[in-house]
Amino acid sequence: MADSAKLTLEGTEYELPIVVGSEDEKAIDISKLRDQTGYVTIDGGYKNTGSCLSSITYLDGEKGILRHRGYSIENLAEKAEFLEVAYLVIYGTLPTSNEYEEFKKGIRDHSIIHEDMRHLFDGFPSSGHPMSILSSMVCALSAYYPDCLDADPADDIHITRLLSKIRTIVAFGYKKSIGHPAMYPRNDLSYCANFMHMMFANPAEPYEADPIIVKAINTLLILHADHEQNCSTATVRLVGSSNANLYAAVSAGILALWGPLHGGANQAVIEMLQEIQDSGGDYKGFMDKVKDKSSGVRLMGFGHRVYKSYDPRAKVLKDMAAKLLPHLKVDDPLLDIAKNLEAIALEDSYFVERNLYPNVDFYSGIVYRALGIPVNMFTVMFALGRLPGWIGQWREMMRDPGKKIGRPRQIFTGENARPFVELDKR
Repeated sequence: MADSAKLTLEGTEYELPIVVGSEDEKAIDISKLRDQTGYVTIDGGYKNTGSCLSSITYLDGEKGILRHRGYSIENLAEKAEFLEVAYLVIYGTLPTSNEYEEFKKGIRDHSIIHEDMRHLFDGFPSSGHPMSILSSMVCALSAYYPDCLDADPADDIHITRLLSKIRTIVAFGYKKSIGHPAMYPRNDLSYCANFMHMMFANPAEPYEADPIIVKAINTLLILHADHEQNCSTATVRLVGSSNANLYAAVSAGILALWGPLHGGANQAVIEMLQEIQDSGGDYKGFMDKVKDKSSGVRLMGFGHRVYKSYDPRAKVLKDMAAKLLPHLKVDDPLLDIAKNLEAIALEDSYFVERNLYPNVDFYSGIVYRALGIPVNMFTVMFALGRLPGWIGQWREMMRDPGKKIGRPRQIFTGENARPFVELDKR
């Protein structure tokens, strides 16, 4: 294979280096293109632009492969605890027993948020969307821990704080939205069990999280831990490239995730399934409308910007839903509609030719719904799971000696220079 690419512009030939990844991914290095040629590239949505070198996540959308630090997502979802995966994504290796105990101790020690910060929840209306509250409160952590402004990215205290406190922030925000008193964390519980306690316990009666539900939450969080350079992760890196603190960068990532084309897609799936049910359950007629471009009907939860085969995370969630719902004694008609939609999509040539396979959002919404998590909390759950990826990507970038501030270029298409005309002469 050639070690460079040749570009001819205005009769002059330029050599551009070839970069090859560990999985034989290939890229043309254009970092000096403008300096050498005066040209920039245009790539709307950055679909063909590699913004960084990263050793965290490998994704092959053609083959349906997702690995974190070399470990398949299927293997991690089956065997690992969420905090093990968080440690792996952030620090590069699976923890030893001693490392894991120390890591979990740090998480336990930082589960409480500052009492003054708890009162900030009173300033939000009960109708406020949980994602706006989550982003605001995560950013507010930088005010309560101002040493983050000058923190060394090798300093793990802020990583530990954020991983622990985000559960408390999420749960307090949920309790606020339903008018219930906040439940403080119980550090004798595991990460996921403690989260369930803060979400669903109340002072009037004892609460013990169902271990099968705890396992389901654990798996859901693992499946969302990282996904390469998606919209929210790229946002975290871009904000962090200015040396913004970890809390500010993650807060920005939360807002990027909020969009219905990104983290909000699983909510859109539930709304689509509900609409089909409310219209009489005619899933076949719905799919016919999807194939009719003039109908304006969209199929949510199928297809992916990256995956051109079955999303491996969706396979895990499909199996989970099949086991979890009977355990919960949930007879959800939306699940039957979902299965019927999937059966059509996997057999109908219209969907097969367009690679419209179920993605992770298709089943995650059904599982969250079965667990009693309201629709407006779905994206918050996504953020809770994605946090290790955001932290790992931020940390990797901040430790890169060649780090540069993000500064995309543009091609200007506006008016040329013209004189200002006074108001009375216009």
